[in-house]
Amino acid sequence: MEFPVVLVAPARAENVGAAARAMKTMGFTRMRIVASDVWRDEAARRVAHGAGDILDNVETYDSLAAALADVDFTIATTARSRAKFHYYATPQQLVPMLEEKRTWIGRCALVFGREDSGLTNDELMLADVLTGVPMVADYPSLNLGQAVMVYCYQLLSLMQLPAVSVPENDRHQLQALRQRVAALLAKLEVDDDVKMADWLTQRLGLLEQRDTAMLHRLLHDIEKKLPE
Repeated sequence: MEFPVVLVAPARAENVGAAARAMKTMGFTRMRIVASDVWRDEAARRVAHGAGDILDNVETYDSLAAALADVDFTIATTARSRAKFHYYATPQQLVPMLEEKRTWIGRCALVFGREDSGLTNDELMLADVLTGVPMVADYPSLNLGQAVMVYCYQLLSLMQLPAVSVPENDRHQLQALRQRVAALLAKLEVDDDVKMADWLTQRLGLLEQRDTAMLHRLLHDIEKKLPE
């Protein structure tokens, strides 16, 4: 499984350098940066300390949507209350989830937001699963480099597994399912039911491959019964 780490609008070069160093230490090699060029500063390379090759190969994008255009599954980090989200996973819970998905998902992105404000609601909606680090402190905050290290360490076991060749048709199952569900809601004229649409969007990312395939079959049968 390819695993790019995406940093959205980082403000401090030192944080990008620390993130690159954390990635290199844990075997992650691809960094994507959205709407920022601070990674070019000498301070980033100084803090990276041996991870200059990751900075040399940074991929840049104007928006998070563009950075995720070729990604099959997106995990977004957030410090916001999990109560609002039904698809929230701890770093530990991500491991078994991704162990299953690596057999049918080709590229998975791990997204980190701005140092001061995190990801916007619209950006969070681009994710398949949200995650956060449980903390005891009253001030629940990790700096960017620390957060990247926590996740790269937690997901290290996935990087050590043998590569799996994922058929092209399999890797797009989840995106196709999302499109199919949205089209069905529109055809039934219930797509304005925000609560239901949001619930469906949030739950689809948790499905395993067998469940995804079965839901495709169910939607196919429903579509056949609907008038043209």
